[in-house]
Formats: sequence, C-alpha cells, structure tokens
Amino acid sequence: MSSEHYFDATPAGDAVYRTIIARIAGVERTLTTANKVFSPAHLDEGTRILLEEVPEPPTHGNLLDLGAGWGPISLELALLSPEATVWAVDVNDRALDLVRKNAADLGITNIRAVRPDEVPADIRFEAIWSNPPIRVGKDVLHGMLEHWLPRLVEQGEAWLVVQKNLGGDSLQRWITETLGAEFTVSRHTTAKGFRVILVDHSAADDEDLPDFV
Repeated sequence: MSSEHYFDATPAGDAVYRTIIARIAGVERTLTTANKVFSPAHLDEGTRILLEEVPEPPTHGNLLDLGAGWGPISLELALLSPEATVWAVDVNDRALDLVRKNAADLGITNIRAVRPDEVPADIRFEAIWSNPPIRVGKDVLHGMLEHWLPRLVEQGEAWLVVQKNLGGDSLQRWITETLGAEFTVSRHTTAKGFRVILVDHSAADDEDLPDFV
C-alpha cells in the first residue's frame, strides 16, 4: 500500500473492508483488514518472519504487541498464551477496531486493543513482540522504543523485526547504546532481508526503571 498514514489516529475516509487468509498460530485463518492500516492485503513479510522465528511466548503475564495494525502478532500471542493478557497497542483507531473484530471472530478474549496512553503506567511486560513502524521517522521510532523497552520485567525479552535496508543494523546499534548494560541486544537471525533483533532485559531492578506518565 502507499504509506497513506496508517499511523494516523483517525484515518480519513470510510473504511473499505476486505477478507484475507493468514497463517496465525499454525493455522490458516480468515481475517478482516481495511484500507489505511498497515499491510491490508496480506500478512506482511516481516511479520511472517517474526512469527516463524520467535520462540513461543511466556504463558502468563502481560505481553505487548507494539504497533499492532490489524492484529496478526496480537492474535498469535493470544492463541499461544491464552492465560496471558495481550496488549495490542496502536495509534490508529481503525487498526484497533480490526484487532477487536478479529479477536472476537476467533473467540479470543485475552486481547486489550488500546492506544499507547491507555496502557496503565505500572504495567510491565514479560515479552514484547513488534514489527515497529519504521516509516514514522527516526525520532518518533526512538521515542517509542525508549518508552516501551524499559518496561520489560527482569528476564523479559523483546523481539523486533526490521528490514535491513530500512536501518535494521543501525537500529540494533542504537538500542545497544541507549538502553544500557542491563540489556543485552543481539541479532537472532536474518531472513529475506529482515533482521530479527532480540532485546533481553537480563538484570534490572524495578527501582531502576523510569517513571511513566
């Protein structure tokens, strides 16, 4: 699609819905997407690679899908970890509505589709999975990651997929330099031009975490 501002809060114009088939949690599923959200025609290649390469998520606690779009990562997390709470976070209200619809159609009840400011400040995450919105620009992207990655619990892991030619290697270096010694950042794998980056919150005390408002 064109970049018609799938990161806008309220996309202009009426929603035009479509049905697609995508493999989520090992099963081909019928899902709903719409215009002016990320990758409405199919499961994005980077997201597909992330879902194939990342180990199964924690079974309990809070799990974050940062930049949820129409919901493939959130749906995968929720189906694999039905006793966890999955936070599907996006700024695009149309995308959040699609997450809710797809979850309801699949009988999923453990997803909370919300804007970033609707996540309670005291929530910490056992895992973060994200195909982050690189095209929002470096400053916005860095601000997002600086806000969310430190909210991993101790021993929590973030898994990010980033296209190499859109700055995957430089983003990995920036995360390493920015987060500090209590985080270990590594390249988990490379596939079809995408980097899968692992951010491991290896040894941090809650008192060292920043305050969020």
